[in-house]
Amino acid sequence: MNLTPLAVFEVEVAPVLDLGDSQWGRRRVINIVGGTFEGPRLSGVILPGGADWQVLHPDDGTAGIDTRSTLRTHDGALLYLATSGVRHGSPEVLRRPAAGEAVDPAAYYFRLFCRFETGDERYRWLNRTLAVATGARTAGAVRYEAYTLD
Repeated sequence: MNLTPLAVFEVEVAPVLDLGDSQWGRRRVINIVGGTFEGPRLSGVILPGGADWQVLHPDDGTAGIDTRSTLRTHDGALLYLATSGVRHGSPEVLRRPAAGEAVDPAAYYFRLFCRFETGDERYRWLNRTLAVATGARTAGAVRYEAYTLD
């Protein structure tokens, strides 16, 4: 199995909507307002309208990531992208990106599993491809580097 670079995603996000504690943890919704992606086989823009339906688990501070978004490639194809993953680290480190501070991504764990869907013939290979990513949170965005599992 090999990891092949797919694209770097810069996902612009709105402020966190905190829905409060539920039976599954603290539910937060982070709306996606735009962004870009650029890579050797995939580039374009992230359309507004997606979101991360995140759950923070009180026992260990782990965030369960659950996003869905629509992408438009540089040549006009529309792609659906769903990610799921986890983010965790020490409370001190995780408070810093939440406050808008830059934090070295190596200081915490942020990993994603990525699935694509499209009917565009040029990108149907994505329907049969699994990808993984490493992530980092900044003040107004999430940046992740995605790799296909070949």
